[in-house]
Amino acid sequence: MILGLLQNDPQIGLILIVTLIFSLSFHEFAHAYVAYKLGDNTAAYQGRLTLNPLAHLDPIGSLMLLIAGFGYAKPVPVNPLNLQNPREDMMKIAFAGPASNFILVLFSCALMRIIGIQNLNEFNNLYSTGLILYLFAIINMTLGIFNLLPIYPLDGGQIFGGFFDRINPDLSNKLRMYGPQFLFAIIMIGILTDFSIIGIIISPFHSLVKLLAGL
Repeated sequence: MILGLLQNDPQIGLILIVTLIFSLSFHEFAHAYVAYKLGDNTAAYQGRLTLNPLAHLDPIGSLMLLIAGFGYAKPVPVNPLNLQNPREDMMKIAFAGPASNFILVLFSCALMRIIGIQNLNEFNNLYSTGLILYLFAIINMTLGIFNLLPIYPLDGGQIFGGFFDRINPDLSNKLRMYGPQFLFAIIMIGILTDFSIIGIIISPFHSLVKLLAGL
C-alpha cells in the first residue's frame, strides 16, 4: 500500500512513512514512560524510554506496514511484579499508548485551527502544511482507535481484559487465546475484499478529526 504510494507519489508516501514512524514510536514511548512512573524499570533498562524509532520499530512489522498497509512496533516489556496494583496498573500502561495518539491528534488539530484552515479545499497543494497536519491527525486517530479495540494482542485487549477477568474469566481466557487469529482474520478480510470491519469502526472518528480541526 505505502510502497505503491512511494512509486506513484513519493512525497506523500514519505510523509506517511515519517508520520507512522514517529506516531508508533511516541505510542510505545508512552507505554514505557507510564510503566516507569508506576514503578517498573524493565522498559527503561532495555532502552525503550526514548523517542528514537530504532528502539521501537520491529523489522517484520515495519515491512508489513509498507507492503500491506498495517504493521506493528515492538511491544514494550512490562514486569507486573514491579507494579503496586498489577491489574489496574497494566490497564493504565496499555491505555497510555492510544492516549498518546489522541494527544497528537489534538495537537495537530489545534495547529490547523491556529493556521486558519477552515476547509479541505484550502489545501492549496498536496504538500501544504495543512494537509500534512491533517494526515498526521488522521493517522494518529486511526492508530488510537485501532489499538483500543478489545482484541488481544492490542492495547484494548489488555484494557478491557481486566474487566472481562472479573465478569467472565473463561471468556477472558478465550479472548487471549484466539484474539490474535481473530484480529488477523478481520484484517485480511479488509485487505482481500471491500468490506473492512475495522474501517467501519474507525471512519466515524475521521469525521471527528475534521470537527476538531474546524474543517
